[in-house]
Amino acid sequence: MSDVTIAAGTRIAAEAGAVVAARGGNAVDAAIAAEIVSMCTDTGIMSPGCGAFVTVWPAAGEPRVIDGYAEMPGRGLDPASFEADTHEVVFDYGGETRQRVGYGTIATPGAFAGLSLAAARYGHLPWQQLLQPAIDCVERGFPLTGGAAEYLGYTHEAIYRWHPDSNRILHHADGSPLGEGDTVHIPHLADTLREIARDPQALYRGELGRHIADGVRGRGGLLGIDDLRAYEAVERAPVRAHIGDWDVATNPPPAVGGACLAAMLLILDRLGAGDDLAQATGHMITAQHAVLGYRHARLDGAGAEVAGEVERLLALAGVADTSLLQAPSTSHVSAVDADGLACAITASAGYGSGALVEGTGFWLNNSLGELDLHTKGLSSLRPGDRLASNMAPTIARRRRDGALLAIGSPGASRITTAIAQTLVNFAARGMDLAAAVEHPRLHVETAAHQQSIAFEPGLPVEATRGLTPRPFAAPSMYFGGVQAVFGSPQDGLAGIADARRGGSVRSPPE
Repeated sequence: MSDVTIAAGTRIAAEAGAVVAARGGNAVDAAIAAEIVSMCTDTGIMSPGCGAFVTVWPAAGEPRVIDGYAEMPGRGLDPASFEADTHEVVFDYGGETRQRVGYGTIATPGAFAGLSLAAARYGHLPWQQLLQPAIDCVERGFPLTGGAAEYLGYTHEAIYRWHPDSNRILHHADGSPLGEGDTVHIPHLADTLREIARDPQALYRGELGRHIADGVRGRGGLLGIDDLRAYEAVERAPVRAHIGDWDVATNPPPAVGGACLAAMLLILDRLGAGDDLAQATGHMITAQHAVLGYRHARLDGAGAEVAGEVERLLALAGVADTSLLQAPSTSHVSAVDADGLACAITASAGYGSGALVEGTGFWLNNSLGELDLHTKGLSSLRPGDRLASNMAPTIARRRRDGALLAIGSPGASRITTAIAQTLVNFAARGMDLAAAVEHPRLHVETAAHQQSIAFEPGLPVEATRGLTPRPFAAPSMYFGGVQAVFGSPQDGLAGIADARRGGSVRSPPE
């Protein structure tokens, strides 16, 4: 049995990680098992046809990021068809949210390629054992969590009603959506997972992949078998930053979330933690306004130029040049083990396409339909391009004693701001990890063509820099769901799961 602590967005995901750790799995094995359960059971919020990033920092060695994120499909098609077979939906999720759904929004899913590569490079246990908890959950049926039920309350009509199979699975006979505690049964998914357990390449080069590709392209989508066969997970060097005594490693380009997180941390390290809550809040607003403004102007839709724009962003952030910077659906698992290995995994299916391929139980992403990430439209992308992402699975190591912190969050554009605020609270302001996660958050955003500061109760936010305060009445899952695990030789392992998303922490029983 391995000494591992896992923080995940749901109890059943955290328990899956603990089961795998009890069988001898390390932090990477436990995190992968927990994430696959999240992908398959965090219904509506997530789906197995998603993309994922895995950040790993071995006890002896440098941190690495495995990119298993979604890719632009469409090999063999006329680019003029890239905007076909989608429809726009609007729903209220912390404010008006616009997305496109349908078969034409499905990108090449990379999560299983990325997770299997991480398992082969850094795990201990056979791949099949990492999928068994998810197979067991799906086969017997599982209760809908409170966070998933809340999300479906916003999206079931817009995203899942249009598809007959999705409609049947996620609604009662009277048409009302499933609620918290209702048992979810997804036909055929257990058999699909067994096929992937036997061979992770089944999704990309086997009959399963052909069946899914034919099911998508045959209904007007872009995803074809050539896209799946060409897909490869990629291991990359992370973006690096620091805050206080902590070195931070996070997601590099072509993703943009890690770069934005690193830039915020660099600015906040220069500005300082703040002498009081009011000053700390002001510094956080300054950093977010600068970085997210740069992102909106230069990173969203940057395509092949994103690496150069990220380099400039980090250079400006390193000298806290906030004036120049203003030139703007997801699950996470963190795990650390007693051997000093840390793993952080964030996965996303966008907001969900609502599409299931017949006979698979395999919900697919709408990663091509995330309008805020594709401001120039899909015509700027070529088949094989990795898509832009907000995700930023992050690991920090303390210089003086080698202590580790694995951290991340779901939450679309709020991912980077949730992680940045938690890291600053913990590493610079001296809060314990629980207080750092629970502390009220803010997010500088542009909604309905107006810039505002969304914030939770307890923060002294005032109108500033042309930003209008937008208070929330209570802490909200809109501001992310940080899952964090701390480990050091002196203090052992401790995990915190954000109550905003009903998260859970588990370790294998002694």
